[in-house]
Amino acid sequence: MLTDSLKNKVALITGAGRGIGKEIAKTLASCGAFVIVNYNSSPDAAEQTVKEIIKQGGMAAPVQCDVSDFDACGKMMEMIINNYGHLDILVNNAGASERNRSKYLYHQSPDVISEMLELNLKAAMLCTRKAFQFMVKKDGSSESGKVINIASVVGVQGRIRLSSYAAAKSGLIGFTKSVALEMGHHHITVNCVSPGIIVRGTVTGKNKDAIEKTNCMHVVPPTESISSAVAFLASSEADMITGQNLIVDAGRSLGLIGD
Repeated sequence: MLTDSLKNKVALITGAGRGIGKEIAKTLASCGAFVIVNYNSSPDAAEQTVKEIIKQGGMAAPVQCDVSDFDACGKMMEMIINNYGHLDILVNNAGASERNRSKYLYHQSPDVISEMLELNLKAAMLCTRKAFQFMVKKDGSSESGKVINIASVVGVQGRIRLSSYAAAKSGLIGFTKSVALEMGHHHITVNCVSPGIIVRGTVTGKNKDAIEKTNCMHVVPPTESISSAVAFLASSEADMITGQNLIVDAGRSLGLIGD
């Protein structure tokens, strides 16, 4: 853990009430950042995340916003600048999977397709666009800034019956590379972290054991492995890294074994 590596930094993590977002918020706070916990429809979960951060000696505050809404996203960013003076780190984590509604594309609902693109790609684009407007000063200068997008190995390799999700996450990786090129001369870095299967939800017990046997490292990564990767990319140790997609999947995407 990079203790105090983010001291005096303000970090916004979207969709930080639970899951990977919550773990990222807690990790960045433990590194010294003031963490803004974004949520849309789960205030209790966001409040719990904030309470846990404060209990551990960190600093955090919740903020409600539908990050796929252009106007709402802009107002949230302006509130952050007005209240905290600056935004140094943006983690675009908010999103959703179509796993529980997975279908072959020719059977998939247009509403689900639109939702996947809105939440997993458009939201990150809107938040990043507005964040850049504050990270770059009016005279065109910028001391630094970090944007980390949470993509997925599904966006790299694709997956049957998850074409909408795959398209959105693949687009997020391409978006990351494009804006990294745009913002390089401002010393603002933009990177991706792409999780594979991680320990959460149904990945427990016998299911987890079976998955472990097919990973080359014989392990299913914990959520902490994702948040540690984000903390590294958000730190000054990663100042020379931009436009990259860091896959954190215990080597699973290298090819399965034992099948």
